[in-house]
Amino acid sequence: MMKWLRENPYAAMLLTLVRLYVGWEWLIAGWHKITGEKAFDATGFLKGAIAKPVVEAGTTNMVYGNFVAFMKNVALPHVGVFNIMVPWGELLVGVGLLLGGLTTAAIFFGLIMNFMYMFAGTVSTNPWLMLLGFFLIAAGANAGKFGLDHLILPYLHKWFDKMIVKLHLKPKFR
Repeated sequence: MMKWLRENPYAAMLLTLVRLYVGWEWLIAGWHKITGEKAFDATGFLKGAIAKPVVEAGTTNMVYGNFVAFMKNVALPHVGVFNIMVPWGELLVGVGLLLGGLTTAAIFFGLIMNFMYMFAGTVSTNPWLMLLGFFLIAAGANAGKFGLDHLILPYLHKWFDKMIVKLHLKPKFR
């Protein structure tokens, strides 16, 4: 299955459709936050996620206590940074996936954001995007075969090989 997903041209065509769908979802999510009538502000979301964290069924024990501590002690005091990172991160993930450029990096950061939203207790479309995202990240370069990755990745591999030689390491780390 992995060999098919990572090397098969028919898989690449199917993955292109998945990549375009997931990319569009990320793009419009970021675009709405950037161009909305009111400036995007994560303060209310963070305060709500801190006040009502995900708890175990039948108890009041927090499931993701460390994430709640992160939101309370890092994200909320620096909400201005998150107000920039979230909408622009979503938009850039969407652009990367739609263009098929640096696809694996784009879906990696998309999955990280999906996990953060889930840890905060937001379900929405996140499980669906995560499921599709796992197929894209597992496929690696084949997910961007019909996109800019077909042009970009050969140059990146050459550049990395040159850097490895300069560092006196063994070339061809792949």
